[in-house]
Amino acid sequence: MCELFGICSKEPLAINEYLKEFFEHSVRHPHGWGLACMEGKEALIEKEPVQASKSNYLKERLSMPVCEKNVFAHIRYATIGNVEFRNCHPYSVKDESGRRWTQIHNGTIFDFEPLARFSVMQSGDTDSERILLYLISEINREEKKKGGRLSGSERFLLLDSLIVQMAKGNKLNLLLFDGEYMYVHTNYAESLYCLEKQESTLFSTTPLTKEEWKPVVMNTLLGYRNGKLMFQGTRYGHTYVDSEENLKYLYQIFSNL
Repeated sequence: MCELFGICSKEPLAINEYLKEFFEHSVRHPHGWGLACMEGKEALIEKEPVQASKSNYLKERLSMPVCEKNVFAHIRYATIGNVEFRNCHPYSVKDESGRRWTQIHNGTIFDFEPLARFSVMQSGDTDSERILLYLISEINREEKKKGGRLSGSERFLLLDSLIVQMAKGNKLNLLLFDGEYMYVHTNYAESLYCLEKQESTLFSTTPLTKEEWKPVVMNTLLGYRNGKLMFQGTRYGHTYVDSEENLKYLYQIFSNL
């Protein structure tokens, strides 16, 4: 299973020590790493299809201060998609109004038919990339229907309805940023935690320090802005639990990588 890290902050926060600890976990997640520093329409994304703790580039990168307001980091344990650059997270796409969306994902989509058509549009092979392309297509469709850009609350309501549908029967931990709001979701127990400090909220698959990390609210889409919780979506009932059938499916895919 991949690991996720994110920060949403009102002011730039120095996060080198968090990132160093996070990327050390790549011993168990050796199939690539990624880092995105995001602000408005801009997203500086750096990634490699190598184990983070063995990356000379990443070591040099983290020797310099990383002080940002919105950041994603990802270490990959490949389940769907080969170990190559195009399958490393984060993914980033602009919608038709020019808004940039950046996403990292941990989990597997076992069955969600609306994603199928994006398999011929994506640059890589992962279900994670298909999730982002699908969400953007729905944003574009709703904005065409409206005849203008969706407001923050309208974007959240749309994403909430889509996530509720997609989460059923699927493992769906994700962090998504649209240049203004950071969307956070988990439906798998003990797999995403948050830490509130200095007008910031940090997210991680596992607690990274001895500070007061708390489990993220499950089965509910959350929307943050400038480090604060702004929106809380529909509380639904389908927590993901590993099944023998799904584990066999993952084993068969992984054996072919």
